[in-house]
Amino acid sequence: MEFPKLPPHDGAVLSVVDMHTGGEPLRIIISGYPDVTGDTVLAKRRYAREHLDHLRKLLMFEPRGHYDMYGALLVQSEIAEADIGVLFMHNEGYSTMCGHAVIALGRFAVDYGLVKAPTSPETQINIHCPCGLVKAFVEYSNGKTGAVRFHSVPAFAFATDVKVTVPGYGEVTLDISYGGALYAFVSAERFGMDISKSRTRDLVDVATAVTSAVKSQVKLHHPVSEDLAFLYGTILTDGKDAFSDEPTANICVFADAQVDRSPTGSGVTARIALQYHKGLIQLHQTRSFKSGTTGAIFTGKAVQETMCGDFKAVVVEVAGHAYYSGVASFTLENDDTLKNGFLLR
Repeated sequence: MEFPKLPPHDGAVLSVVDMHTGGEPLRIIISGYPDVTGDTVLAKRRYAREHLDHLRKLLMFEPRGHYDMYGALLVQSEIAEADIGVLFMHNEGYSTMCGHAVIALGRFAVDYGLVKAPTSPETQINIHCPCGLVKAFVEYSNGKTGAVRFHSVPAFAFATDVKVTVPGYGEVTLDISYGGALYAFVSAERFGMDISKSRTRDLVDVATAVTSAVKSQVKLHHPVSEDLAFLYGTILTDGKDAFSDEPTANICVFADAQVDRSPTGSGVTARIALQYHKGLIQLHQTRSFKSGTTGAIFTGKAVQETMCGDFKAVVVEVAGHAYYSGVASFTLENDDTLKNGFLLR
């Protein structure tokens, strides 16, 4: 039996390639989106938020997506050395950096011909994220892509031993670090929980409470742009920050209580920067980071000292694997009362 290429629909068809990195989804939008205007990638992020947000909801929300869906929209970059520009999207809005997406986009860019001539053993892809230029290096051999590593924007410890009051838990001491986005870091043990054994829902509730406390009690800033001066989420750790050959586990809860299935690329970046700031890890010492949800592994290491404004910073290398999960074309019908999407909380 033959079926029509597309069902009856109204308006544009949105075509995507779906991937995952350590279990964390990435929906790469390849066609059907209107032009995103703006002189810079950050300006394009603002434009998408203000004028095209209905399309984010259409692709991220049910029935086409789900509460924890994550997306990437390719855009033109104003930086000459960039191979691609990208906007990141999730259940709440638009991120400034996403490491799991960079790992996936590295493979995608090579496999889909976004670079002129792939080279072995690695092909470099310069990806312009809203936080800045990120350099990805994609394993390439005999026409096949493999693991991906990337070098971050300057990452730094924003503040350590910050005290906030968290309802139900009293005063909590935590750290705040930047890896392309700002995160709060605190050990799950502070709340009587275990990263790998506690219920995900309980960990999410605690992390969300911490995020709310930091947002209301701590003034954040960023030396490059105020567009980067917001808390993206909270990362609960196993407390094993001192260097070890054994993996250290964490779970990242970001945006609107969205749970990262991977070890979180920008979170690993921020955590390495924090450990380096505290003297717990040295340059070129590779540490393994395990997702508390899927057990997936990323590696990370500080590879260069630098500055970000007045902050002493490091460039961090993060490595992992991404895989394809499918392709799809999404449509809508105007008389569908749920055509714009919805979320179950």
